[in-house]
Amino acid sequence: MVKKIIDKKKPVAAPLAAAPPARARRKPVSKKKDWFEIPGGYFGEEGVIRILEPSDTDLADLLESFRDKTYARPFVVDDGETRRLHFDLRYVQSAMTIKQPDALIFAYTQSMAAFLLFQPSPRHVVVVGLGGGSLSKFCYRQLPRARVTTLEIDEHVIALGELFALPPPDRRMRVLQADAIDYFATTDDTADVVLIDACDAKGIAPSFCKPAFYRGLRQHLSPQGVVVINLIGIEDRADDMQRLVSLAFDGHCISLKVKGGNQLLFAFNDPDFDPDWNAIKTRAEILESRTDIEFVSLARRLKRSARRDVLA
Repeated sequence: MVKKIIDKKKPVAAPLAAAPPARARRKPVSKKKDWFEIPGGYFGEEGVIRILEPSDTDLADLLESFRDKTYARPFVVDDGETRRLHFDLRYVQSAMTIKQPDALIFAYTQSMAAFLLFQPSPRHVVVVGLGGGSLSKFCYRQLPRARVTTLEIDEHVIALGELFALPPPDRRMRVLQADAIDYFATTDDTADVVLIDACDAKGIAPSFCKPAFYRGLRQHLSPQGVVVINLIGIEDRADDMQRLVSLAFDGHCISLKVKGGNQLLFAFNDPDFDPDWNAIKTRAEILESRTDIEFVSLARRLKRSARRDVLA
């Protein structure tokens, strides 16, 4: 979910005035919260920065917290073409193309969709980490017979969801404010696919580096279930995570490096996991004809990775 902004040409930021700038403004949302819109140029960004805060928030204090980098909640940068979720201006947590709100625009999210090569007709997909809802929207649109449950621990991220064209809650789509560890420890539901894309400032969240989490997760995974994990972040933590998941799934794992520095890990619940790569190639061709994702290339790379990885 974290992607560093690289080679982005930023305009020189205008100096902050002591008082709120004339163009910074608040737009009423409800009796309790407002959208605050700040010209991106104040912080070297194009477009506007949108922040959801209590209606009695002082705009001058809000600007000051951005200037000294102490603002601690997620916010949205909108340049008219893309809409990006941030926790700070150095990194993009999630992004959406406004003209194609359901498209997966990052290489790593497109690669996570390769779960369809192994589990093409899931009945229940659990997405851990909402962000801007890219994976949740993709699964909801592409899998009309599947339920999509998204777990997000941060209520402020959930509150920004309306800006990212999330489908309204229905019998197939729900977003829960929940810790994934608690969810898998207490739910009676079973998942066919689990997509984990949740991190802190250093990468994959430490809470997902514990054996108990994967024991609980695997108990609620269908016999042919697939887990895909984004191992973004510091190398030592990602390596520890890979060893942990491999142990939890008896070595039935395939790692995949993705352009941009991400590494994904596919884990399989089937104790007799033995991919039929000819069938997977055929499936990839069909999927690629229906989407903008290069599934054929993904299938080839996964096959090469599987040959390198140790499978039980």
